[in-house]
Amino acid sequence: LQELLGGRLLREYRAEKDALLREMAYLARIAELEDYRAKLEDGKPCPLCGAKEHPFAVGNVPVPDETEKKIAALTSLITRAEKLEAANKKLEKAETAARKELTDSEKVEAAAANEKKTAGKTLAELKNGLEKLQTGFTELKQAALARLKPLGITEIPDDQVPSLLESLKARQNAWQAQVEKKATIEKRIAEIDSELKRLDAVIETQNNALGKKQEHLENLKEEYAAGSDERKKLYDDKKPDDEENRLNRAIAKAEQAEKEARARHDEAQQKLHSAKAGVASLKERIKKRASELKQLESEFAGQLPAAGFADENQFLAARLDVEARNSLAAQAKDLDNRQIDLEARQKDRKRRLAAEAARKITEKPLVELQPQFQALEENLKQLRNDIAGLQHKLAENTAARERIKEKQKAIEAQKKECRRWEKLHGLIGSADGKKYRNFAQGLTFELMVSHANRQLQKMTDRYLLIRDDKQPLELNVVDNYQAGEIRSTRNLSGGESFIVSLTLALGLSKMASRKVRVDSLFLDEGFGTLDEDALETALETLSGLQQDGKLIGIISHVSALKERISTQISIVPASGGKSTINGPGCSRITKNEDH
Repeated sequence: LQELLGGRLLREYRAEKDALLREMAYLARIAELEDYRAKLEDGKPCPLCGAKEHPFAVGNVPVPDETEKKIAALTSLITRAEKLEAANKKLEKAETAARKELTDSEKVEAAAANEKKTAGKTLAELKNGLEKLQTGFTELKQAALARLKPLGITEIPDDQVPSLLESLKARQNAWQAQVEKKATIEKRIAEIDSELKRLDAVIETQNNALGKKQEHLENLKEEYAAGSDERKKLYDDKKPDDEENRLNRAIAKAEQAEKEARARHDEAQQKLHSAKAGVASLKERIKKRASELKQLESEFAGQLPAAGFADENQFLAARLDVEARNSLAAQAKDLDNRQIDLEARQKDRKRRLAAEAARKITEKPLVELQPQFQALEENLKQLRNDIAGLQHKLAENTAARERIKEKQKAIEAQKKECRRWEKLHGLIGSADGKKYRNFAQGLTFELMVSHANRQLQKMTDRYLLIRDDKQPLELNVVDNYQAGEIRSTRNLSGGESFIVSLTLALGLSKMASRKVRVDSLFLDEGFGTLDEDALETALETLSGLQQDGKLIGIISHVSALKERISTQISIVPASGGKSTINGPGCSRITKNEDH
């Protein structure tokens, strides 16, 4: 570049070009004034400048051709200089090496040949060692795959060995966690069994107390019936109902206590069943994992002697770690790259040396070029320092980003924990206990809806009952005839509402406990809203309940029911706004009969 510029700066050539362009513009203006020059006469002053000599008027007008040539030459020179300057910036490192090799190319060539020979020898040794290591590694890898095959692992990519080890450790930890969980569940089962025994004792005590109180109540009733006249004579101003109310309250309290004890017993029974199921599942999984682990250990122990190892400790001690393998592979790859690079550099230097010698860019001696070279070296050094500073800032920025990522992970973990507590708060977090009460009632309500759906499927395949997502104690229906559309029960017709109510009542009867049975069911109206098919389905369902020993009472004006129900009690209107009851177990009571 300096040879091309002749020791001048590029900006000087650009300034010279700008001056020539201005001169061209000036010459163009001179050429445009030709008509005015033709009127000038020697010895007479110019009307514009007042000069009496007119050199341009006698044919001395400057010709712009020379200026144009200079501008073109400068433009070409500047373009070439700019290209060379751009190429110089891209190839600064290569140019520095080339200048150094101009004075010592033979020394570099000899050193490169020697280094190539040494590198080739080292590479051969490393390749031989690498082949042996790869052979041993392949054998060990096949043995490991044979052991890991029962675990569903059929391939071990080299770049995934650490992750595979972590996965196997995680499996082992999970198995140990399951064993610990099994012990915890067994302990919990023992506690639940103890609690069940205690609750059974409480229930038995409550039942005995209730039986005694009921027996006492019967005795009191008998005494009341036998001594009512005498009590009336003795306690004419007192109310005998007070004593009866007191006893009724005592009975109600005892029944409530029994109900609560039964609920606790049922809850404990459900927990016991759940825990037993969990224990059975854990035992099965532990048994399966134990057999797999035992098989793998046996295979591993059997393959150790064949591989030349006395025991597992010797195998682990002789195993080459991943870091060493990677280091050897990296050294081999680095030597290959260095050999290729040296050969390429040698060819390139020879080619460039010949090209530079053929170009004969300058005839200046090295003494004159050295100061320019040193100036460029200083500039390059400053640029490298600037690059190092920017790289340091980038490294600090990367470290700051990593710290921010860690803080973001901590924030996300805290948000996750906060959401867990918010979910718990959403279930039971109210001062009056309403949320938790609704949650507990929702569990029972879900069970009742499940029983009701079984009855509903017997009557119609169109609807399915579900709980409302926003109001868990409210009901919605899924309309299967409308592509599964979810509708409110308030939008059902009269007949559909009756069927839903009937299935809910039947579902409620299925929820009775083992000591409290719902054996009587009374239905008041509603059958008139059903069509013939729905009425037939409802009656068949109720008939099935009757066959199960339940008493079904129906209050209706639908005449079609008379043909299906054999035992009927009829209300017959009479005069005077009165009615007569006719049917089994019904008889007229005269005025003189005791009530």
